[in-house]
Parts: sequence; C-alpha cells; structure tokens
Amino acid sequence: MADRTNTTNKTDKTELIVEPGRHDIVVTRVFDAPRDVVYAAFTDPDLIPKWWGPAQYETTVDRAEVRPGGVWRYISRDEHGTEYAFKGVYHDLVAPERVVSTFEFEGVPGHVELDTATFEEIDGGKTKYTSVSVFQSVEDRDAMVASGMESGLRETLNRLAEIVERSGADH
Repeated sequence: MADRTNTTNKTDKTELIVEPGRHDIVVTRVFDAPRDVVYAAFTDPDLIPKWWGPAQYETTVDRAEVRPGGVWRYISRDEHGTEYAFKGVYHDLVAPERVVSTFEFEGVPGHVELDTATFEEIDGGKTKYTSVSVFQSVEDRDAMVASGMESGLRETLNRLAEIVERSGADH
C-alpha cells in the first residue's frame, strides 16, 4: 500500500493520499454538517467515545485536556478485554478551524506523529476536514499504513459523520 498515492472507497467519502518516500499521510473528508459542529464533536470528550476507533471496540477517554499543552489518552478495548491505549499532546487549538496534536500508540512507544486537522467551511453548511499526519520517518509512516490503519480510519470517520450530520441537521 505504501506505493499507492491516492486511495478512495466508494462506500464512504474519505480520501487518503500516501505518496512513496514521504513522511506523511493526508486524509480528506467532507461532512454534511457545519464546521463548528464537526470541530465540537472532534474535541468533546463526551462525544469522542461514540465515534473514535472501530465500532467493535469500546473506547473510553482516560484524559482529554483540550487546550494547548493539554494531554489526551484514549483506551480501546476489544471483546476479550484487551486494551489498546493511544495518547498525545495538544499543541494548538483554534476553534472551529484547527487542532494540532501528537499521536502515539502506547503498544509501540516512541513512534510519535504530528497531526494537523483543519476544518474548512464549504458549500453552505458543509465542512471539509483535512488531516496531515507527519511521521518521524518514512518507515514509521509505512508501518502505520501496514497496520491496517486505513480501514480503522475510514470506519472512524464514517462514525463521526453519523454523529455530526445528525447534529448538523438540528443546528
């Protein structure tokens, strides 16, 4: 998959760009909801467990200090009770425009990526979400891609879409 430059899936609106030899992954998605609704769901510790990660895992928010310098930690549990923890630090938050944070899977410590998520208002009430994840090395980026992150990411963004599009209709 590392040699694939652009992947889309007809069942959702998520686009991934993974270019050979680069340290980044670019993800775009258009949500049929206002950007303040998308941003709020993206940063609200009460909503995050409803959309973050694949649906077969139960996600809990262990920490969510949604402010520059604040830390976050989410724990996903599978049906056998096995835990997978993820953590990071918020570096910049500009509501409802941008979230910059780090991301690290605790199961593989020391492999930290920097994520910049932007929320752009488009087409009267829709939001274009763009995420640029920069890895410490091409090898780290390729390992993330090989881990199956694409299917988990697609499911996560589809679940987020269900929440924000339902909320956006009430907005």
